[in-house]
Amino acid sequence: MYKSEFDKYLKANKRFSSYMFYGQSTFLVEQYAYLVSKIIAKDEEIEKLYFEEYNFKYAKDRLLQSSLFSSNNVVLIKIDKKIPKKELDALVESANINKDSTLILACIGDADFKSMESSFTAKQNACAVRFFALMPNEAIGFLQNEAKRLKIDYDENALSHLYFMHRQNISLSTNDLSKLGLLNERVTTKLVDLHCFGVGSVNFDDFLHDLIASKDISNDLSLLLEEGLNEVFILNQISSFIQQLFMISSHARIYAVVNPIEVLGYNPPKNIWEKNQN
Repeated sequence: MYKSEFDKYLKANKRFSSYMFYGQSTFLVEQYAYLVSKIIAKDEEIEKLYFEEYNFKYAKDRLLQSSLFSSNNVVLIKIDKKIPKKELDALVESANINKDSTLILACIGDADFKSMESSFTAKQNACAVRFFALMPNEAIGFLQNEAKRLKIDYDENALSHLYFMHRQNISLSTNDLSKLGLLNERVTTKLVDLHCFGVGSVNFDDFLHDLIASKDISNDLSLLLEEGLNEVFILNQISSFIQQLFMISSHARIYAVVNPIEVLGYNPPKNIWEKNQN
């Protein structure tokens, strides 16, 4: 299932025996794994097995055991490579057998985790949730909600400025927002520039504009790949950028004056918005 469907189950307090979270957004995978674990259990009731810590026999035994002191037994496994189907089937079955137990699987990275979905069936009271990269308006909406949660006062375009400074990395943006909150000041673009530092040596927005203008982007592309951006992310950003330009152009033809909130759903940094209109 996708995020929208799973969110409905969350609101309805539907509980599964096993959860699998995977997809393009590592941030959402980790956020939802953490969120579900905290809804179900207290910290001391959550067994965390991250990457090389994963041991099939230990995880299975842990799921089959019930605690004398608690009715909740959560095993949270974070992986960056696939678990063999035989092992995964056994873990999901164990969580379903023991009604006190819950398996949460957070799949991180670019491995092909989709084939693991087949182990998470309705018969086993299990679900697999696939996440896609957040659209800019979704990411900025998340930052706005996070700012409200942290009781941070902010200018309307400061959060989008922070988000684009970090090349649309929602995890880095969220971390910096938390740090800015400690200053007990209104978050403005000036405050963001003063205390936050964007990643990478290549301005990603300039890279996209150079690409559209048919300029030589080979050196910048090499630098982006060296800095850890993968091909899927870059292609998604190019596709999103072209779609934005099309929406801006269409809106301008119909209404003459283009409102960024009506077109994009958020207020982008002023310099980026003006550049995209040209």
